[in-house]
Amino acid sequence: MKRLKELPGGVDVVAQLADLKEVDYKNTLVVTALVELLVEKGLLTRQEVIQKARQLDVDLSLESDRSLYAN
Repeated sequence: MKRLKELPGGVDVVAQLADLKEVDYKNTLVVTALVELLVEKGLLTRQEVIQKARQLDVDLSLESDRSLYAN
């Protein structure tokens, strides 16, 4: 606690982190609900969602690596 008092606005930083955690939870909940509904309606399979997520992760990682070397 002593460290927070030493930091200007330390309490604000902690509050902002708590807010971000709440937003992240709500976003995750909505995405999960959407995927579940799409699967229930037979528009997607869980495997398709997993494959797409993995592909996007790879693509974003490669893009990030390229931007490191672009400068």
